[in-house]
Amino acid sequence: MATPQEKLANSLAALKALQDRGIVAIRASNLSRSHRERLLKDGFIQEVMKGWYIPARPGEYAGDSTVWYASFWNFCAAYLNARFDRDWCLSPEQSLSLQGGNRAVPAQLIVRAPKGGNKPTGLLHGTSIFDMRLNMPREQDVIEQEGLRLFSLPAALIEASPAFFAQNATDARAALATVSDASEVVRRLLEGGHSAIAGRLAAAFRNIGRERTANDIVNAMRAAGYEIREQDPFENRIELDLPRRELSPYASRIRLMWQQMREPIIAGLPDAPGRPNDIEAYLKRVEDVYVTDAYHSLSIEGYRVSVELIERVRSGNWNPHIDKKDREHADALAARGYWQAFQAVNKSVRSVLENKNPGGVADDDHSTWYREMFAPSVTAGLMRPESLAGYRDTQVYIRRSMHVPLPPHAVSDAMQTFFEMLENEDHAAARVALGHFVFVYIHPYMDGNGRMGRFLMNVMLAAGGYPWTVVPLDRRDAYMAALEDASVRQNIVPFAQFLGKLVREGLEGKAVAKLPEERS
Repeated sequence: MATPQEKLANSLAALKALQDRGIVAIRASNLSRSHRERLLKDGFIQEVMKGWYIPARPGEYAGDSTVWYASFWNFCAAYLNARFDRDWCLSPEQSLSLQGGNRAVPAQLIVRAPKGGNKPTGLLHGTSIFDMRLNMPREQDVIEQEGLRLFSLPAALIEASPAFFAQNATDARAALATVSDASEVVRRLLEGGHSAIAGRLAAAFRNIGRERTANDIVNAMRAAGYEIREQDPFENRIELDLPRRELSPYASRIRLMWQQMREPIIAGLPDAPGRPNDIEAYLKRVEDVYVTDAYHSLSIEGYRVSVELIERVRSGNWNPHIDKKDREHADALAARGYWQAFQAVNKSVRSVLENKNPGGVADDDHSTWYREMFAPSVTAGLMRPESLAGYRDTQVYIRRSMHVPLPPHAVSDAMQTFFEMLENEDHAAARVALGHFVFVYIHPYMDGNGRMGRFLMNVMLAAGGYPWTVVPLDRRDAYMAALEDASVRQNIVPFAQFLGKLVREGLEGKAVAKLPEERS
């Protein structure tokens, strides 16, 4: 008779077989009842709704949303295929958001299906699917993207409500910017006689600086006998001409977010003091804050570090080849890597204090910071050497975040655009906040993005003469909530205010981040 351990091993083997086939949305029929109940009891699967499950991680605390947000899009695609076969597609508005590079998990996913029930289906963590009983677009107007059935871009632009452009301006503009030729849009406008929509789209293209596309729409419609009145669906014009040959929605999205968020950031942060005259004194203050910075930055990421451990790895009293306990201890490896990266960042700080372009310095040096941060883990054999090669080549998710970072194929273009914007930015406060936020929004590495983002922020702070600023552990929740608001809802104000308060306290000489033994 099999032992409980053997039974669980058999159930895990059945689960692995499903995962090896790429199945994320597990139907009750995919597993025997005994396997299903055993895996559910031991936390290896989680019920989404009656008869549907997703793989889970045992030991997660109740209410942790990470696994669900990471599974959301794949689950929805599988569920909708099972329910409607291929007779469904996402709404034109959701189709535009995805094609505009916004992969955030929505609170409610709107779906069109001729057999829809016109009611919501509740999912995990307050999310839901609302399947509207509506006819499908023509087959040629449906595309498939990562298993999701979407309106094609021209069809979605025509079908989307005018309110979408005002309420989701970044998504709409990023999607519009991927249109390289007006012909596909014009053809559908003419087929449907959509003169009012043509006026709206022409004005929308003109809003993002695509005059030729706008003129092509207007001239074609007028040639066909339609009267066109342009009406801009956006609430404001942007002072930005998106490059005509840049067809990546993710790169366009970085440019748009930068332009949109710049003014609220400038309003939220104090004016820059200017580069200090005494470079050595500034660097000495940075060195003096190292232990406090390391303790809080590593603790924010979930490492359990102490002042003693930080001091030990800084002094070199640590050897992953000799001390077996340290070699197996991720916290010690992280602390050592942080020390090595901090030294590399200090060299970058010196460069910007010597009046080198801060965006260019960060572009040149950030890969060195990353390699130094994780070199100890490679030396200890806990990471493969190729992990230090560069940006990630697989998808990554952020714990408990509805923001889904860019797909791996988009990272390189987005990072090039990011550093271009950073290098050309002439306002110190904008470099500080957008340098940090956009970096972690892209999430270019599999690990270490938060630490890298805070390093980058502090190099930008140095360029403006601001003091090195530590994000305190006891403000972690506010910090993460502000980043989430900016990433998911494009609201940068809370993050600007959060950083602004920290920087002001630093300028006033307040020690807002303390070590554990200093607390009363």
